[in-house]
Amino acid sequence: MAVFTSKKYMSQARSNTWGARYRSAMAKHPFLLFGLPFLTVIIGGSFVLTPATAVRYERYDRKVRQMTREEELGIGKSGRKVDIREEYYRLAYKDLDNWEQKRVKRLPGEPDGTL
Repeated sequence: MAVFTSKKYMSQARSNTWGARYRSAMAKHPFLLFGLPFLTVIIGGSFVLTPATAVRYERYDRKVRQMTREEELGIGKSGRKVDIREEYYRLAYKDLDNWEQKRVKRLPGEPDGTL
C-alpha cells in the first residue's frame, strides 16, 4: 500500500497568492498575525467611541436639568407664592358637608368590582 502524506498538494500558482502566504505565516506566528491586530482594533475602537458617547450624554444633560421649586410649580415672577399648608386647608376643608360619591366609568368588558 502507498503511504499518503498529510501535507496537501498546492499548485505553484496558488502557493504564491497573498492568502496562502498569510496562512503559512499564521501557522508559525498566530498572535502576531491575528491576536495583535484584533486587540489593536478593540482598544482603538474604545478610544474612538469614548468621545461619541460623551457627546451623547452631554446632549442628554442639556435637555434634562434640575428645576427650582418655583419652576416646578409653574410660578413666574408675576405669580403668587404658594404655601403648601395653606393649599391643603383650602382644598381639604372646602365643602365637607356637600359631596357625592361617583363611580368611575369602566371600559367595556372590564369587571366593575361589584358582587
